[in-house]
Amino acid sequence: MSYKLGNKTIKTARVSGLLLAALALAVSFSIVTPASAQSVTPPPTPTAITPPAGNSAFLVGHALGTQGYTCLPTSTGGTSWTINPARPEATLFATVLGQPVQIITHFASINANPNGKLPVALGGNATWQSSFDTSKVWAAVLGPHSIPAGSDAASCPNTGSIPCLLLESIGNQKGPTGGNLLAQTTFVQRLNTNGGSAPTTTCSVGQTQLVPYTADYFFYRQDQ
Repeated sequence: MSYKLGNKTIKTARVSGLLLAALALAVSFSIVTPASAQSVTPPPTPTAITPPAGNSAFLVGHALGTQGYTCLPTSTGGTSWTINPARPEATLFATVLGQPVQIITHFASINANPNGKLPVALGGNATWQSSFDTSKVWAAVLGPHSIPAGSDAASCPNTGSIPCLLLESIGNQKGPTGGNLLAQTTFVQRLNTNGGSAPTTTCSVGQTQLVPYTADYFFYRQDQ
């Protein structure tokens, strides 16, 4: 009997510890300042996927998720897998006290607060939403800001994976109670991709497939 009680006590302590860690992380994110942004250090990257001067990384999350593909007809009468529009579904984690803690969800949604850099896409745009204050950033690749996986050992080493990208904010939104974690994001880097590439199998029009991937996402904002 005492052994079972001991087990329950240990489990309760573990859960309480994780809850406290998550709470501490949430509080720290809610008061992130430009000065503390310097503690996030992205790897060196090629010029094509490096944010312009005047922007600094303030947050990083390790993503576990899938890239969605749809089989569409080609101009030559065949079929192929396409990722347009993008259909990412991922959860981003940070490590706290040796445990992964969810910090952001990544998905596609309609840009609810566009900044005019792109027309609002009816198929949705890549979206990141804070798990703590529900603030959002919508971002897209504007220009030639992509490198093939395997082309840079420091930031994009895994050949055959989805490309590494620099995405620029095309819309930001505060949370319903004024949450601001992602509301000032200017750029998002997708680095260290692993997996997620389009299937190589033949397909029938309308068929869909989810391909697992991991990546590191670095979030930038303008220096103050």
